[in-house]
Amino acid sequence: MKILFVSSEGLPYSKTGGLADVIEGLPRALREMGHEVAVLLPRYRGNKAVSVHVSNVTVALGKQLRFPALAEGKPVDGVRYFFVDDPEYFDRAHLYGDRNGDYPDNAERFAEFSRAAIEFVKRVWLPDVIHCHDWQSALVPVLLRTQHANDPAVRSLPCVLTIHNLAYQGVFPRTALDSIGLPDQLFTMDALEFYGRLNLLKGGLIYADYLTTVSRRYAQEIQTAEYGAGLEGVIRNRGERLVGILNGVDYAIWSPEADTLIPQNYSVHNMAGKAACKKDVLAEFKLPKEHIDRPLIGIISRFVEQKGFDLVAEIAEQLARENVSIAMLGTGQPAFEKFFKAFAEKHPGKVAVKIGFDNTLAHRIEAGADIFLMPSRFEPCGLNQIYSLRYGTVPVVRATGGLDDTVQNYDAKTGRGTGFKFQEYSGAELLAAIRKALSAYQDRSSWQKIQTNGMACDFSWKTSAASYVTLYEAAKRVRIPRASGTSNRR
Repeated sequence: MKILFVSSEGLPYSKTGGLADVIEGLPRALREMGHEVAVLLPRYRGNKAVSVHVSNVTVALGKQLRFPALAEGKPVDGVRYFFVDDPEYFDRAHLYGDRNGDYPDNAERFAEFSRAAIEFVKRVWLPDVIHCHDWQSALVPVLLRTQHANDPAVRSLPCVLTIHNLAYQGVFPRTALDSIGLPDQLFTMDALEFYGRLNLLKGGLIYADYLTTVSRRYAQEIQTAEYGAGLEGVIRNRGERLVGILNGVDYAIWSPEADTLIPQNYSVHNMAGKAACKKDVLAEFKLPKEHIDRPLIGIISRFVEQKGFDLVAEIAEQLARENVSIAMLGTGQPAFEKFFKAFAEKHPGKVAVKIGFDNTLAHRIEAGADIFLMPSRFEPCGLNQIYSLRYGTVPVVRATGGLDDTVQNYDAKTGRGTGFKFQEYSGAELLAAIRKALSAYQDRSSWQKIQTNGMACDFSWKTSAASYVTLYEAAKRVRIPRASGTSNRR
């Protein structure tokens, strides 16, 4: 099967979050299964093209015409990478915005990207299925089923859309409808209108043949008012076409046996190297080396409310009174950055924070920490808790989304379980879960059992990729024309 991924970011070329990891790992897994896979990305600053397939294509955006090129980058592990190349739109310091907020022309930028994607499949590489990701490419299924509905080159192409985080929807003023070249007929409750504004993700949810999201639990949650972000009704209406498929991880990169970024490798059969990794983290964060026997809590995250940092702030002083060391790495809302800096200054030698993101240091924390804290308000999938399991770093998480799907609560009576979960979103519940972990840490045999259980888990891409192939086949069947010549679409 020929599968085209259309995404606003993807490793090894661009990254702001977990989407980029998926666009690296899933295509590679599909390629290893024997499928032919290509990825289409915007050509951002620093991305090198090795060839140009089409020097310019005409893209109509309202009253203006734009002429991006369609280029190809260097293939990686058999996966081909292509670019939509428009320097005015994409050769910028950041992908989506800067410290002042989102770029004001994001609607136009990613409308051009989506329109160019359709030109790409007509001119360069015709797939059997298109797999789009998040609001930045959600216009692809909208365009396929509306403005290109009678285009013989693409009208039968099946299209799958994955929701990586429903909190980001691509919502713009109604005036954007004209600037991106969509007809007024699409500005209705049954299409892209959303409380008087234009919602690109909503359009994708309605027009894609199948929808996926990145864990089974999150697929259930986003059909409720609590997690649906205003789109729960739309998603429930498409419930028969919504599938939760857990993200995988690449154990060639994220495992203590193979990790080239940690000071000493180790495995479930020989854990000696983990102590060396813990010493390394203590030294990096200037925490006392004599605290090696204290449990070390690691945090790697964006410092935002979604990740539960209002709860962490709520219990900070109580947590500091526990016999723990805390190492935090992240960046996010200025209020949280300021709070955690002050928290570390108040408790030197016990709490340390580094503001920013450092991939190498993230690997070192995963390997060196004893406990990994991830108390998210909501979490579509989450990757760090999966990394933590493989590194023998016991996760403490809230039972939501992918966190609930991947972490099994430890039961001391049966010896089963891989971490500690709490249900209610409250500081008291979070603190109780942490204290359960700290208590288990004091019992070395129990702790080693939890570590062993977690390190035995397999969340590689192989199983998830097979589920996607099944979904692609279903999407292809949806697009098989009926005898009457109409499409078999709900």
